[in-house]
Amino acid sequence: MIDAESLRGDFPALSVGPGRGPAPVYLDSACMSLVPRSVLEAVGEYYTDYPGCAGRSLHRFAEEVGHRYESAREAFARFLGAPSPDGVVFLRNATEAINLVARGLSWTRGDRVLVTDQEHNSNLVVWQRLAAERGIELVHLRLPPDGSFDAEAYERELARGIRLVSVFQTSNLDGRSLPAREVVERAHAHGAQVLLDGCQAAPHQRVDLGRMGADYYALSLHKMLGPSGTGLLASRPERLEPLAPLVVGGETVEWTSLTEHRLRPPPHRFEAGLQNYAGVLGAAAGLRYLERTVGLDEVEPHETRLNRRVTRALADEPRVHPMGPADPAARPSIYSFTLDGVDPNDAALFLDEGYRVMLRSGMHCVHSWYRERGLPGSIRASFYLYTTPEDVDTLVEGVRELLSRVPAARAGGPRAGARPETPTGTSARTGGSRGARAGRAPGRTAGS
Repeated sequence: MIDAESLRGDFPALSVGPGRGPAPVYLDSACMSLVPRSVLEAVGEYYTDYPGCAGRSLHRFAEEVGHRYESAREAFARFLGAPSPDGVVFLRNATEAINLVARGLSWTRGDRVLVTDQEHNSNLVVWQRLAAERGIELVHLRLPPDGSFDAEAYERELARGIRLVSVFQTSNLDGRSLPAREVVERAHAHGAQVLLDGCQAAPHQRVDLGRMGADYYALSLHKMLGPSGTGLLASRPERLEPLAPLVVGGETVEWTSLTEHRLRPPPHRFEAGLQNYAGVLGAAAGLRYLERTVGLDEVEPHETRLNRRVTRALADEPRVHPMGPADPAARPSIYSFTLDGVDPNDAALFLDEGYRVMLRSGMHCVHSWYRERGLPGSIRASFYLYTTPEDVDTLVEGVRELLSRVPAARAGGPRAGARPETPTGTSARTGGSRGARAGRAPGRTAGS
């Protein structure tokens, strides 16, 4: 069982001290996880101990960073159950990984790509652009609101002919998960390939790509204790071979002449130019922390306990409307909700300024889902290994106070945008938990 309180000392962002004030309640790990001190040390170590270019020079700096960089590739291949390290491509994030597959495949007008109606913009916009540019057809599989999976509807679409299924494994909107192995097996039975967005899954649950059989797996490492600007695409080398690189140049070729060149085999043909060595080595340190200090198998049970705690605590509030599956075990890392009569951005500001609770508000980069329903957004609390029961209790306390300041008579459903009442003379960030000033938030919709 995870003792989150004992882990908090490993995360500098959660530290307290002179000039820092009370420890924050960080509930936005679905956007970006915090990083432990060992990750920061690994990043710094690269710049101080072996700041070289891998694969280019022969001196000791270059040799050392090259060895560590390839060791990181091997570590992530093992972690994901990838068939070979040569199938792991280091990129900036999952967005780039999805774009590499989308732009790298050779398309024929009329090819059909299936996505759900709840995909992150990273797994929607590129397909919309390909529909306009190359004439592919984008097919939307609508998901039941209770978090279940309609296998019959999926089969009907596959039977009509699908070249690629590109869907999330776990949703960043409400935390639901799709039955990944079933999704892959049914697609393969109809001759379709599968790309999985694993951003909200791999940091929380064990992934075995060999067993799952997905053709491509996209992952942002900044959601699993790594530095920003780090991600990967995992596949099999033979699946990567036909893909056209997004970028070519240094390190992607075996040789060039004035008129032609030969690309290197995967994965190196997709890693053009000087790489983010510090970031990748930091991400590898985050992986070691996750596996050795915490234990991946302990993460999801810990998050489920926290989700049950907040779900039960707010169950008696008729103006609180959780999203997604009713059972917290079916959405362990995410508690998304709306509040009758309160704009989601106002709620987020109130909780941050009055309770130091940092969470996400808005459309969570799933604008299409909210726009179809006429909703301005929702509030998302997301948990990780360093989240404590006290963090959840602070969230509950803040929500209850917020609702007390917006009388029920003013409730107008999740579309309402009433502003929380603010006592005269309170200070936004220095007045304590009872002194919040929740000013009107701008219409922000961006983010992960």
